[in-house]
Amino acid sequence: MSRYPEADLTRLQRTHIAQRRSKVDAARSARPAQTPESFDAFWDGLPDLLAARDLRSLARAIVAARAQERPVVWMFGAHVIKVGLAPLLRQLIDADLATCFAVNGAFAIHDAELALWGETSEDVAAELHRGRFGMVAETTQFLNAATREAAERDEGLGEAVGRNLVASGAPGSPLAVLGHCYARAVPATVHVAIGTDITHQHPEFSGAAAGAASARDFRILAAHLGALQGAVVLNVGSAVVMPEVFLKACSVAINLGAEPTGLVTATLDFTRHYRPSENVVRRPPGAGGTGHYLVGHHEILLPLLVQGVLLERRRAAGV
Repeated sequence: MSRYPEADLTRLQRTHIAQRRSKVDAARSARPAQTPESFDAFWDGLPDLLAARDLRSLARAIVAARAQERPVVWMFGAHVIKVGLAPLLRQLIDADLATCFAVNGAFAIHDAELALWGETSEDVAAELHRGRFGMVAETTQFLNAATREAAERDEGLGEAVGRNLVASGAPGSPLAVLGHCYARAVPATVHVAIGTDITHQHPEFSGAAAGAASARDFRILAAHLGALQGAVVLNVGSAVVMPEVFLKACSVAINLGAEPTGLVTATLDFTRHYRPSENVVRRPPGAGGTGHYLVGHHEILLPLLVQGVLLERRRAAGV
């Protein structure tokens, strides 16, 4: 037993999702365009310089990777979900433009809340000094139960959360990204840093279960990167956790025999950060690979890229 005192989480005064003011609701999510050809004049009119050139190069690399049945791994931070991009992420799965999603713990929280209750993203500043930030009971009960179940069933955390979202039968469950991955048998890995998520504040949280399930997801991601040659890996909106996870998973994959030749990596974010620059864009591609860093708001840049990929794939297919 530790000689230091611990907070007694069983004494928390919790709230309910219906009582919380959320800043994001599902009705404001993106609506993916169904006709990529209507986009071609704009796409072709972009200058062949700097970020515009990188954007088109990245889109073509994704198309080429999938045409050769190489992995395209998308890593996401939580903000991507909060700005209404879940429909585009599901579109990536349906269009076979993603072979794996790797996300942080907060991504799973926002994904689950939008799917189960149609809203997410509480007002932190308003709730923190009232002792109510992160105190919604329903969110933590659902996710912590899925976490314990993952450990018991020897599943990855993303798999268990996705399975439980599908099984929930909630009206919004078909909108869940992790649920969609589970339904389509596309690996979705959740990489938890203990103490960073609101689910860790509650007495139902099991550090042992979270550690076991998230560690399994790390191994699943490392195994997926075993086919690294000619792959594309994108980091969208994670400044620390996912770049660090990717670097280590990449190292494991190479140690076990993966060949990183021709690897294309990219970070998309609204500002430049050290770890994405080094651990995604510069270091992993090495000789013969390519790294891109595209700066822009997720809610504009990611739809632009996805639409460009769809257009480039139609052109590559001669359609």
